[in-house]
Amino acid sequence: MRKINYFLGVFVLAVQFSFAQSSQTLNLMPVPSNITVNQGKLRIDSNFNLAITGNVDERLYKATTRFLRRLDEQTILWFVQDQISKADNSPKAVLQIHVQRPGLVKLKEDESYQLNIDKDHIKISATTDIGAMYALETLLQLLEADENGFYFPQVSIKDNPRFAWRGLMIDVVRHWIPYEVIIRNIDAMLGVKMNVLHLHLTDDQGFRVESKVHPLLHEKGSNGKYLTQAQLKDIVKYAADRGIRVVPEFDMPGHASTWFPGYPEYASAPGPYQIETKYSHFEPAPTMDPTNEKLYPFIDAFIAEMASTFPDEYIHIGGDENRGAQWDANPKIQEFKKTHNLTDNMALQTYFNGRLQKILAKYNRKMMGWDEILEPGISKDIMIHSWRGKNSLNEAAKKGYPVIISSGFYVDLLRTAEDYYLNEPLAESDDLTPSQLANVYGGESAMWAEIVSAETIDSRTWPFTAAIAERLWSPREVRDVKDMYRRLDVVSTKLEYLGLTHNKNYEVMLKRLTNGADIPALKTFVDAVEPMKELSRRKQGITYYTRTPLTMVVDAARPDSKVAREFSWMVDDFVQNPNKELANKIKSQYKIWIANHAKLKETMKVAPAIREIEPVSENLAKLSATGVKLVDYIMLKSSNKLTAKSKMTFDEHDKREDEMRFMVKPKGNVEIVMLINATKKLLANTID
Repeated sequence: MRKINYFLGVFVLAVQFSFAQSSQTLNLMPVPSNITVNQGKLRIDSNFNLAITGNVDERLYKATTRFLRRLDEQTILWFVQDQISKADNSPKAVLQIHVQRPGLVKLKEDESYQLNIDKDHIKISATTDIGAMYALETLLQLLEADENGFYFPQVSIKDNPRFAWRGLMIDVVRHWIPYEVIIRNIDAMLGVKMNVLHLHLTDDQGFRVESKVHPLLHEKGSNGKYLTQAQLKDIVKYAADRGIRVVPEFDMPGHASTWFPGYPEYASAPGPYQIETKYSHFEPAPTMDPTNEKLYPFIDAFIAEMASTFPDEYIHIGGDENRGAQWDANPKIQEFKKTHNLTDNMALQTYFNGRLQKILAKYNRKMMGWDEILEPGISKDIMIHSWRGKNSLNEAAKKGYPVIISSGFYVDLLRTAEDYYLNEPLAESDDLTPSQLANVYGGESAMWAEIVSAETIDSRTWPFTAAIAERLWSPREVRDVKDMYRRLDVVSTKLEYLGLTHNKNYEVMLKRLTNGADIPALKTFVDAVEPMKELSRRKQGITYYTRTPLTMVVDAARPDSKVAREFSWMVDDFVQNPNKELANKIKSQYKIWIANHAKLKETMKVAPAIREIEPVSENLAKLSATGVKLVDYIMLKSSNKLTAKSKMTFDEHDKREDEMRFMVKPKGNVEIVMLINATKKLLANTID
């Protein structure tokens, strides 16, 4: 809602639980919980300085130094000479920061802050330095420029997150994701106020963590690609300096193929075992043997080692997708179930989880697992991670379990930012009581790595995760999709300043595909298409392995095409209000795609790697030719100039609809569904 007040002749726009715009456009993401935008600007120049007061430690000084350097890089004002002075507490400083205490990098720490900008000063106050770091990120997003130089708009912000757990899960296993990728993603997480990095470290395709107590785990389970303990400790420290927790995941008892090449004695079948190279459900899936008493000291030693590396109170044990085929085939395990009155395999897994929980508790750690572990008998302090939907989230919350959600936030499924943005963790219809609602701690963006590489992972994770970050931070009522996209474009660019490669690698990949030839025609095509959604790419007859190159057109294509989206919006406006200006714009874009097909065919002569997408380019050209005719038809219709002879028949309408239905089928794993749907809207507007 908007409230407009006039006081002493000063125009004030108050924004509460929504996001509005004043005379300047703000590009904040996530949207603050409470913001007032005042008239006026605070100009900055080379005299910009800051002061820090309160109970602070080294972390805040590091954060303010990073802030000053980033501000300097954007403004080129050269006000950063070396490090900031810890003794600079001048009340005349332009930026004044006050914190009450250093924050703890733990769940439910105070992350709130206040940020006030007037014509002379910027004042940040926060209970913890973590809140102050978030305020600095907001301040960097507020930076604007005009013909007179750089400035900050005068605003008053009181901000705090809606949810305490705002995470990003990175699967470093299926395709190896190295240290440097994780580091740059931590910087991006701070930029959008996310506070949990969940590392999926073991699975059937790799054991990606060094173990000194059980060295055969990584020596025989990783193909030499793993994170050393030194690197892991660096990651934890790097994240903690940015107020971000690191939660490790070690999948047990299923998804355990890579535990057994080195230690087959703990498996439920004799083996032999090797690292899996394909992405599928393996039956019988290699699974730990919960009836083997020697397994638990083995896990105990490993957990002790990992607890010394990862200080967070939670360790994620996976626990998902165990069908128990090896258990069913093992007479000893079946006898154990009978002896212990375990009625089914889930009861046996609950038994295993109970034993595992006691090990974790020994090292002051709490268990976290995917929602399959929610079975009768498990302790109420176990965190449930819901991936199968809101029903499992609600069930866990109603039963008193802490729960977070990733359902609807799987960014590897290549949905649109709009889909992720509107994925409300708590639906209006949820019948949870206030105490049950308090059990919902938040959620995580999930990046599974079956079909990503170190080169493409950023483009599949960002900027979409920024939209998820806003859903988890901002008030529920913040849901304006077009404004989200407007801000996301700006934030996407600023995330590149932090080292992300989601845009940077795009043209590099196109140049590789064209064999060094010119890329304009290919770029025009790829800008308009999208990769196949959900898991459909894996159903097109290609078997993907851990070493499969991910360098095709589909790997370069953006999951959420800005060109297609904005074209679709333009069509929406046109069908609502047919006019010459929009008609010309739409036709102009269609004509670009018509002409581009011939240009792309020329490029294909020297670029065999892109020939697989020729049918899609041809369909786009045909679709565009139809679109031009439909726009002309609608203009005639809107001006009452249709004659009986020129009026479209039902047969003609159905023929065009059939043509578009055929075009939906992807080739080369890319599709033009959004453009087809936009053209269908034009077609629908031709019938009275």
